[in-house]
Amino acid sequence: MLTDEELLRYSRQILLQQVDIEGQLRIKQASVLIVGLGGLGSPVAMYLAAAGVGEMHLADFDTVDLTNLQRQIIHDTSSVGMSKVDSAMTRLTAINPQVTLVPHRTALDADTLAAVVARVDLVLDCSDNFSTREAVNAACVNAGKPLVSGAAIRLEAQLSVFDPRRADSPCYHCLYGHGSETELTCSEAGVIGPLVGLVGSLQALEALKLLAGFGDPLVGRLLLIDALGTRFRELKVKRDPGCSVCGARHLTRDASDSNEA
Repeated sequence: MLTDEELLRYSRQILLQQVDIEGQLRIKQASVLIVGLGGLGSPVAMYLAAAGVGEMHLADFDTVDLTNLQRQIIHDTSSVGMSKVDSAMTRLTAINPQVTLVPHRTALDADTLAAVVARVDLVLDCSDNFSTREAVNAACVNAGKPLVSGAAIRLEAQLSVFDPRRADSPCYHCLYGHGSETELTCSEAGVIGPLVGLVGSLQALEALKLLAGFGDPLVGRLLLIDALGTRFRELKVKRDPGCSVCGARHLTRDASDSNEA
C-alpha cells in the first residue's frame, strides 16, 4: 500500500492514467541496479529516486574529480575526492529518504555482477567503456533481466532497451558484436553536459515504463541523437540468432516451449 505521504509525494505521476496507484506500487516494490554514477548515472539515479523506486543498487568504484562536475550533476564541489557512491547516496537521500540505497563501491567482477543482477528487476548501464557494457549485458541475458543502455560522447549519443524476456529482443552484443577496446571515453574525446543529461533522463523514463508497465519501450530500436543539429533518428535492430551471448538462451527457451506444446 501507499502511505498518505507517498500519495502526496508521487501525486503528479499517479495522476497519469498510464501509471495510477497500481503503477506507483510496482515502482515502489521494484529494485534496480545502476552501473556508473557519472554523466548518465546522475540523472538516472536522481529521477528514479524521485519517482519512488523502492531499492536502488549503486555501483561505481571511482571517486569524484573536479573535471566530473561539468556533467555529473549528482555530485558537487564539496564531493571532490569522495567515493561517487557515497556522494550519490548523500544527494539521493536528500531527494527521497524513503528509497533504500545499496552501495557497491568496488568494481563488480563476473560473480558479484551476476549476484547483484539476479537480485534486481532491471539494470541501467551508465558506464563509459565497452568491456563493462559487455559484462553487464551478459549478466542480464543470463538472469533474464531487462537492460536500459545509454552512451554519449562528443555531441552524439544513443539509447536502447534490451529485454531477454522477449523472444524478439536483441541483446547489446547482437548490436555491437565484440566492439573495440580502443574506443575513446569522455575523458579523452570530450562531451557536452546537457547531452548526457538528456540520455540519462531518457534511460530513467524507459526504466519507469518497464517497471510500471506502460508505454512502448525501446526494445528492438536504437535511438540516435545528434546534438550538433538537434536531430533524432531511430533504427530498427533485430536479434542475431547466432549471437554468442543471447543465441543459446533463446534456443534453450524455444526448445522448452516446443516441449510444452
